Amino acid sequence: MSNARLAIGLDIGGTKIAGAVVAEDGSMLAELTEPTPDVSDAATMTALLLDMVEKLRVQHPDVVAIGVGAAGTVEWPTGRIRWAPNNAYRDWEIRAELESATGLPAVVDNDANVAGLAEARLGETRWSDMILVTVGTGVGSGIVLDGKIYRGPHGLGAELGHIIVNPDGPRCGCGNYGCLEAYASGTALTRMGRESAADDPDGLIARLAREAGVEVTGQTVTKAALQGDQAAKELFGRLGRWLGVGIASMTTIFELEAVVIGGGLVHTGDLLLEPTRLAAREFAYALEARPLVPVVPGTFGSDAGKIGAALLALDHA
Repeated sequence: MSNARLAIGLDIGGTKIAGAVVAEDGSMLAELTEPTPDVSDAATMTALLLDMVEKLRVQHPDVVAIGVGAAGTVEWPTGRIRWAPNNAYRDWEIRAELESATGLPAVVDNDANVAGLAEARLGETRWSDMILVTVGTGVGSGIVLDGKIYRGPHGLGAELGHIIVNPDGPRCGCGNYGCLEAYASGTALTRMGRESAADDPDGLIARLAREAGVEVTGQTVTKAALQGDQAAKELFGRLGRWLGVGIASMTTIFELEAVVIGGGLVHTGDLLLEPTRLAAREFAYALEARPLVPVVPGTFGSDAGKIGAALLALDHA
């Protein structure tokens, strides 16, 4: 390990920013987590990232590169983030800013792209052709084909969280209506949980929120579901069904070895995965002629983004 090259991997999400010093085998030697600021404009975010990089370099001054996985539409390889549905940064020249301030080479890609790279390359099962679907604040996706991240001609591809599953559905954070993300994300779970609590103020979802002195969130629903609350479990059933509908569309377009589920909600296990698998099978195309694509949990959970960002940085350092 002493001779292994090290990189810093940063994972920017809607609610938190995670950073780590990562070796080539995916092992993490140091970690940091900060909440995503309420004001998540480019200047605020750059200052926060540079502070995290400085703290990690104090522990490991021999890092050779920085990799960033960020929620949003990221130009590859320029490392410019054009736009993000759940963060305020726009036209953020993050790669140039990091390189200028640190003197280290940097790469920037979509957060689900880099998480997909980690799962495909170093996961419990190695995949050449797969899609990673991250279910967290939003729904992200990373497509890996023939062992390489698919980005499209301008590096802007693979936004499968924003395929339209119901054009008459609720408004998504991206501004469109009826996206998969609007039905199958932590944000969607929060919306459904608040509706459920309003309909049943004596139910466990509403009571847990009152006892904590907070509004209902997806975490409230998750806590209730893990305690066996039927209403909360039904909400997970709805979320998982929509996720499975989206996955069935993905596996119709691509012939894959697997669809891997990552992100914060995957820790709920079969609460999420069972209804997802049922719907993915129900809406699968031509099962008599094509094999059913397995839907499996990721190996790295919420660590996949920072590990994959560091691996990508080492690839290009």
